[in-house]
Amino acid sequence: MMLFAISGILLNHRSTIADINISRRCLPSAYTFERWNNGLLRGTLATTAGDSTVQVWIYGTGGIIESTPDHSRFTLRNEGLPAGADHRQIRSMVQTPDSTLWAAGQFGLYRRTDGEWQASSLPLDDDERLSDMTLRGDTLVVLSRSRLYIATPPYRHFEPLQLRPTADDKGRVSLFRTLWLIHSGELFGTAGKLLMDAIAALFLLLCLTGFLFWGISAYLRRRRPRGKALHRAATLLKTSLKWHDRPGRRCFGLLLFVALTGWALRPPLLPLIAAVDVPPIPFTCLDTPNPWADKLRMIRHDDSRGEWLVSTSEGFYAFTSLDAVPTPVNDSPPVSVMGQNVFERTDDGQWLCGSFAGLYLWNRDTRSSTDYFTGQPAPTSAGSPFGAHAVAGYSRHFHGGDLTVEYYEGCERLPMPDLAADLPISLWNVALEIHTGRIYTFLGFGKFLYITFAGLVVVWILVSGYRLRRAAKTARPTAKFPEGRRHAEKKRIFDSQNKKSTES
Repeated sequence: MMLFAISGILLNHRSTIADINISRRCLPSAYTFERWNNGLLRGTLATTAGDSTVQVWIYGTGGIIESTPDHSRFTLRNEGLPAGADHRQIRSMVQTPDSTLWAAGQFGLYRRTDGEWQASSLPLDDDERLSDMTLRGDTLVVLSRSRLYIATPPYRHFEPLQLRPTADDKGRVSLFRTLWLIHSGELFGTAGKLLMDAIAALFLLLCLTGFLFWGISAYLRRRRPRGKALHRAATLLKTSLKWHDRPGRRCFGLLLFVALTGWALRPPLLPLIAAVDVPPIPFTCLDTPNPWADKLRMIRHDDSRGEWLVSTSEGFYAFTSLDAVPTPVNDSPPVSVMGQNVFERTDDGQWLCGSFAGLYLWNRDTRSSTDYFTGQPAPTSAGSPFGAHAVAGYSRHFHGGDLTVEYYEGCERLPMPDLAADLPISLWNVALEIHTGRIYTFLGFGKFLYITFAGLVVVWILVSGYRLRRAAKTARPTAKFPEGRRHAEKKRIFDSQNKKSTES
């Protein structure tokens, strides 16, 4: 519970701790980079140098690594990127016709100049994150989770563009996002975050005072102290009970609400909640005129059909131009609620769509999708957030043909250099792994059900603690026991035990 509280506070202040890194050696072995796992390889970009040498640029959670098509050489190319690992999670790379390399991180866009990366100014809103980038002709399109940013040569100015609402847009938002923002307090801005921080601090107080009360009670039963030792222990016992009981009962509703909303954000309720839309809560950050707020994930241009394709948290949409009305694409392959990681066009005109739900070949002409690994027809829905193959990356630029990278298993065919093994992880990501229970790798598959179990236990502790103290406080007074029957009986027993201890 204390780890829940501490990690929750850290998660609420991502920009504040973005520059703090943690060595992966301090974490369970599952978090070390091996075989390009943990998102180290999300994608690749092949370029040609002035001497006709082909370079392969690997990007992902560790930043950018330069290699050769025969993977005989690897060089880390993070010069100029911010030091924080959170800033070095690269979502996409492209090369514009003027031979300039561009890299889109979560929180900024970078162009490579004079052998290092330099930040380019984007008119981003607070806490707005980039999710993808693509190139059509000489037009550079940068996608955030809420809007597009368009630039043409010399790429000095990026024009923000908000996609138009769909024809059947009802102005509703995801129940999952609503609960997420409520649980973190972000729904009500900085004030909401600070309120949730205070509740997390209250959880810490309850843990510490509860442990102190339990420890002192055991000390009194076993040691039976006398004199000053008894007085100090009794005073500390009373103080710990006071600070455990009063704040807990007075804030019981808020504590229970936070526990329940956090419990609902993980399996088994996660897939159900992700499929439900609700009206936005008025006067909150969800109540926005942008119907695509926090929904956009990846974007590509389908040259054969002359239209744009955008992957969102609600499915795929197509539109003939960036200012046209998007229309839903109903024959698309399943995508995990965790988001899409691969969106590539194959040589035969199909689309590769990869996520933690698997990797699928999507034929838009026949309106069908097949499993990349088995060749079987794709399921009609994504189902569990994790499929048989949790695909995190893909590349077609190395010798030997296409290769896929899974989040946990990595990729056996492509050797990983030693320089990548020591790349750090951000403190924010460590807090996220703790808060979701994924860091408890010793539980095996049970780590995915950890929140389910822990949430029920927390609710049981809160309710039982409230009822226990409530019963002791609300006993009706009688003539024989003016202080309340139960309270008077407990006082009589305590006085009797204290008298026997003094006499002995």
